[in-house]
Amino acid sequence: MEILSVNVGRPRDNPWKDAPKTYIDKRPVEGPVQVTAPGPKGDGSVGLAGDRVGDVEHHGGTDQAVYVYASEDYGRFGALVGREFGPGAFGENLTTAGYDVNGARIGERWAGPGGLVLEVTGARIPCSTFRGWIAERGWLKTFTREARPGPYMRVVEPGHVEAGAALEVVHRPDHEVTVALFFRAAMGESELIPGILETPGLPPGEAAFLRERYNGG
Repeated sequence: MEILSVNVGRPRDNPWKDAPKTYIDKRPVEGPVQVTAPGPKGDGSVGLAGDRVGDVEHHGGTDQAVYVYASEDYGRFGALVGREFGPGAFGENLTTAGYDVNGARIGERWAGPGGLVLEVTGARIPCSTFRGWIAERGWLKTFTREARPGPYMRVVEPGHVEAGAALEVVHRPDHEVTVALFFRAAMGESELIPGILETPGLPPGEAAFLRERYNGG
């Protein structure tokens, strides 16, 4: 797949959530951007140099180091709401083309420039900040129905990213739990959760999140 754009967030006030700032306003940047493992969630760190998250309790950290969204899925949402979405519009770090990122499996690995290796950990779950940022009536229902959330990824090996570079799938696990399936389970199809919890390589934090959903949390 091709990286069409590398996007880094700008801090802005967050009127949609009990967090003082949000970095959902991602803008394309030039040149290579270093990608490293940020460590555990809690201080706002993410994988791309120069980027952060504002809601440190729910975002960022090891298993949400990099967020990826496909231009093809932007086309679908643009057609649904009659609006064009450009790179970074959903708050993703990497805007890609040429691969079904929602069909990627949990634990799948992608290799990129400078020795970079990323691993799929889960799916983006929409929140009030995302709803307010997009500002479309019924947005969360539309986003949930489409099940095109884009994957979160952890950094297995550091490297860099830049527009025009390629990401190559170098490992695809032998199971059927995709990003889209994970998302559907988290967003209401709770009968899927017990099977997903048996997935090898499912990050502990994502497993705990699904258990909470299954138990009505």
